[in-house]
Amino acid sequence: MNAPLLSIGAYPAQWLRPSVDFLLASQRPSGEIPWFEGGHTDPWDHTEAAMGLSIAGEHAAALSAYYWLANTQLDDGSWWACYRSGEPDRSVDRRETNYVAYVATGVWHHFLITQDEAFLSRLFPVVSKAIDFVLRYQNPEGDIDWAVDPDGAPLGDALVTGCSSLYKSLECAILIAEHTGQSAPLWRAARTRLGQALKDRPERFDRTWESKSRYAMDWFYPILAGWVVGEQAKKRLAQRWSEFVEPGIGCRCENHQPWATVAESCELTLALLAVGEREQAAELFSWLTQWRDTDGAWWTGYQFAEQVLWPKEKPTWTAGAVFLAVDALTRHTAASGLFLSSTLDD
Repeated sequence: MNAPLLSIGAYPAQWLRPSVDFLLASQRPSGEIPWFEGGHTDPWDHTEAAMGLSIAGEHAAALSAYYWLANTQLDDGSWWACYRSGEPDRSVDRRETNYVAYVATGVWHHFLITQDEAFLSRLFPVVSKAIDFVLRYQNPEGDIDWAVDPDGAPLGDALVTGCSSLYKSLECAILIAEHTGQSAPLWRAARTRLGQALKDRPERFDRTWESKSRYAMDWFYPILAGWVVGEQAKKRLAQRWSEFVEPGIGCRCENHQPWATVAESCELTLALLAVGEREQAAELFSWLTQWRDTDGAWWTGYQFAEQVLWPKEKPTWTAGAVFLAVDALTRHTAASGLFLSSTLDD
């Protein structure tokens, strides 16, 4: 089926139906959404796929995904970074803070679409425990450690992309708390400190490894998170556009590698919409439709030097990112603007 023109108010439900069916077929009876059949599950990408289900109107399946998170949450509020067949894969023996906090973004996203007050009340304790876990690892300078070991000891560094995701998740957690009649002054203060670290303390990031600025996510995630906005955000995108974007193909994962990925291209689509560059966003997304397979799933990416799909995987979270981009382009749901602006200030 030919790709649709994604104009405001013209959500392409029929065109996306195979992708919806792919997500539904990938979800296990427990609600868990692995990367693909035989693959692992992580809390962040599971949530990304669940957001796709919410956008598609598959609310029962999305609920099942969030209840899986509720049922597998550890006593301290966290999740392991990797699960296989519903059980923790302890060969990946860490908990990642941005993975843990992302439940807040997903829960708020689902509520914006459904206005399901019972769901929000049911999931608020899950969100609260997750955020409290994460904030134990906020440093005095404001940054938040990227992960902790099995004993809960921080691994001693912070990521711009991870902390940007945390900044957005804290926004959503605060909105959930205040909507349910709770005050969240500690969460607000923590988000303010995190924003200040992201803006003013670059030395707090990538302290123990090579800078991650070669990755596209470090480039555009600050815009999705809402701590780089307005003309500064426009300038940020323009400065490195030619470094990351391959015309007709998509957004590179790393600036020095000839490999573009669908999910990061979708996220860049959101960043473009956030700065008001709608035509550019629509054009970028139009390049991606060639990477959908006949079963409705989307390939991870394309290695354009060798002209091959790589890796030969079709992750559920890539489909989730596609739904987020389409929703933002068409303004289909009440959550379509979630990543385009922030409703909180510092």
